[in-house]
Amino acid sequence: MSAGGPGRAGPAGPGGLGAALGGLTTRGRSFLAAGVAATGCAYVLGQEELLRVGLLLTVLPLLCVVVLHRTRHRVTGSRRLSPARVPASAEARVSLRVENVSRLPTGLLMLQDQVPYVLGPRPRFVLDRMEPGGRREVSYRVRSDLRGRYPLGPLQLRLTDPFGMCELTRGFGAYDTLTVMPRVEPLPPVRLGGEAAGHGDGHRRSLALAGDDDVIPRGYRHGDDLRRVHWRSTARHGELMVRREEQPQRAHCTVLLDTRGDAYFGAGPDSPFEWAVAGAASAAVHLLERDFSVRLLTDTGTPVPGPDGMGHGTADAAGLLLDTLATVDHSEETGLSPAYDVLRGGGGGLLVAFFGELDERQAAVAARMRQRSGTAVAFLLDQDAWAGSPGQHAPASPAKEGLRMLREAGWTALLVTPGAALPDLWRVAGSPGGGGALGRLVGGHAGGGA
Repeated sequence: MSAGGPGRAGPAGPGGLGAALGGLTTRGRSFLAAGVAATGCAYVLGQEELLRVGLLLTVLPLLCVVVLHRTRHRVTGSRRLSPARVPASAEARVSLRVENVSRLPTGLLMLQDQVPYVLGPRPRFVLDRMEPGGRREVSYRVRSDLRGRYPLGPLQLRLTDPFGMCELTRGFGAYDTLTVMPRVEPLPPVRLGGEAAGHGDGHRRSLALAGDDDVIPRGYRHGDDLRRVHWRSTARHGELMVRREEQPQRAHCTVLLDTRGDAYFGAGPDSPFEWAVAGAASAAVHLLERDFSVRLLTDTGTPVPGPDGMGHGTADAAGLLLDTLATVDHSEETGLSPAYDVLRGGGGGLLVAFFGELDERQAAVAARMRQRSGTAVAFLLDQDAWAGSPGQHAPASPAKEGLRMLREAGWTALLVTPGAALPDLWRVAGSPGGGGALGRLVGGHAGGGA
């Protein structure tokens, strides 16, 4: 069974005949008991007709057990999950197919799939008698408001013989995995306060060669312009060689997500931490779509994707980032120093951060991160407001004090309160009064800023 398509899985191990006898139904046990009693009475009383009845009642359930155990009906099962990755609160469809590949018909079938409780009730289906070579297909839907990776399976099938004497449960060992990602909101192409060095029309590309003697050739490919053939290298290598094309120099961006457990209030799909995770996902995808090289960094100092933490503007990079954010949880870190050390080590470019609660010490660490980035945009969640605390209106609340320190350090910093929409905040961050100077267009076109 696979997420991308139907997959088959054979029944589990055959088990012993004693286990099959344990599958006798109430009807089967009653027939067996009546048969044994009738056979005993016939032997004592010398009644030949009663002996025949007793043997029939005894043999019938035992024969059903043997047939069901030995043939196992050769039932195959498959599961199709579509799609395998969904945003939170979206539905995925699971299709189950059962096929009888034996020459014997089945009795009543009960199909049951194992799913985590957060995806909904456990699906159960009752299937009528299946003819030899027949197949049945049923489906159900799953959804979750919580991010995560959830296993689906194993699939279990309870079979009965046509007389209802015996029931056996068959298990299929294959699993599928449903990945529930954070919701990604489309963001407007606004002008933020600057970009990575070297990004722009004038610095978009760098030549791959400095002169005819410094050329770095590559092998000729079908469709290459013959005017780019480098004859000196062709003569040296014995095959057509062409000059490399100009290499694009892409802008870099780091999306920083604060995951400290003591920096957020509450839990659940509407909690401030989930808002921050969804915001990081939206920002990362938005910048990837605009040809940024994006890395995701948390307070633990571990960058994603790749060894150097730099991603590429491809669907694979976006998928890796979203898969990481689907399972990200609170860290045990108490400070932002590990992330600061990574940023201090290099990378540069645009920095977009989503912070939880910042005390004076952590606000100072976050403020110093601005020194290593051409531009820094921060979304600071007001924990007092999310908790409904009266202290949110205090002039020196931790959130407002942290906001002040970030802005004094040059950050474009915005305070996030319950109900705030990231696209609106993103647009404010790019406006002249959004907390920072109006800079070059981030991933958009001229005239696209708010």
